[in-house]
Formats: sequence, structure tokens, C-alpha cells
Amino acid sequence: MTKTFERSEKKYLLTLSQYERVFNEFSKYLKPDEYGEQIICNEYFDTDDYRLIRASIEKPPYKEKLRLRSYGIPNGESEVYLELKKKYDGIVFKRRVMGSLVEMREYINGKIPDDENQVLNEINYFLLFYHAKPKIFLAYNRIALIGEKNSGIRVTFDSKIRSRTEDIDMSKGDYGEEFFTDGSVVMEVKVNGAMPLWMSEIITKSKATPTSFSKYGSVYKRFIAPKTIVFQKMILANVSYQEVINYV
Repeated sequence: MTKTFERSEKKYLLTLSQYERVFNEFSKYLKPDEYGEQIICNEYFDTDDYRLIRASIEKPPYKEKLRLRSYGIPNGESEVYLELKKKYDGIVFKRRVMGSLVEMREYINGKIPDDENQVLNEINYFLLFYHAKPKIFLAYNRIALIGEKNSGIRVTFDSKIRSRTEDIDMSKGDYGEEFFTDGSVVMEVKVNGAMPLWMSEIITKSKATPTSFSKYGSVYKRFIAPKTIVFQKMILANVSYQEVINYV
């Protein structure tokens, strides 16, 4: 099964108290989606030198990424999603294919399915062009809400973001090093068209401000970049730590 999405997305980094206020107010207009509260497991694809995330951090007008996603910890027969996500000028285009974890592993390793289509062709081109492979496992607890009257409105709250760069296989569990230690929550508002007035007012009253927070990008900068050759060479060249962090 293949799906394609196009929508605008805005992210907000909330304190625990902001999250509680916003969630309570949003619950008057939104309801849990088909997944409700879930553990989201992801394997992000990249090159050996992390070319894709390094380019994304520079905030270009166009960027793309590929990830394997599951809702809950999967086994070989669990349904998972291989997603190619592209973003241009603030608009997100997401294409994905669904299959069992075993089937997706076979496809990633070069087995072309019988029902090849345009989405699979795009994903296949991405894999071949970048020689991309899973480089990081990233999980978080998600509460997802959708509009009571407008299914084009979707809000997600992600907490306990954790990651690992070893044992990347998502079927091995959702353990990992946590990114936040203060209970912060990443809220993402996804709408088809303009944000409703009631939603804008709730966000304004909560004093939440938009952020470009990227889970993969943030984890890369804190936990992975300091171990890379580029980072180490810049340190040896007497480049300040902050300049290095800004660069990567």
C-alpha cells in the first residue's frame, strides 16, 4: 500500500506546564487519532558521513529524508512504513509504502517487489543515489490528536525522545539515551491550509513559540557530531566548540 501527503507543519518546544495547558485546551476540539498514544520507533537512513542530516541542519529550501517507522516495537510480521519525506519552502510532501518488517528489510537490501510503483521508484532512487542505510534508531512516546470535525487538522505531542547508534534494528526494543531531562515535549501542528483561529489563540496564550527543532538533527549534533572526523579536525584547527556546533 502506498500513500502520499502534502501539508504544512509547525513545531513548538513546550515545557511540561505548557504542554498540560495546551493539551487540555486542544482536547475541546480534537480527539485521539487511530493510533492514540503510541511508542514510535524510527530508523533514519543516511550516508556513512551523515551527509543528509548535515545538509538538513543548514536549512536549505529543499531537503529530503528517508526513515523506516513502526507504531510500537515490531516483530518480523508487524506492519511498518518506509517513508520518503521531502520539504520545500515550508510545505511537506510525504510518500510511503507499507509492508511487514521482513518485506521492508528485503526491499532495502535490494529485492524489488512485484508491485513496483512510482513511490517505490522514488525510494529506490534515493537508496541508490545516496547509498543510504540505517544510521540511527530514534524513538519517542507520542500522543496524536485529530480534528473532531476537520480531519485535515492533526497535532502530535512527542516526549521521552531517545536514540542509539548501535543495534539500530527497531525489533530489538525502544531503549536509548534520552535527549531531554526536564520533561520537554515537542508539539507538531499539521494542517491542510490555514491554522484555525481557536488553535492560534490557544498557542498564543500558552506563550509557545515556533521552533525548527529536528529530532534527528538535534540528536546528531549532541551525540554523533562530536565523534566524527570533521568535528575532530575542526577542533584541532582551533575552531571554537560553538563554531563547530553551528557548522554541523
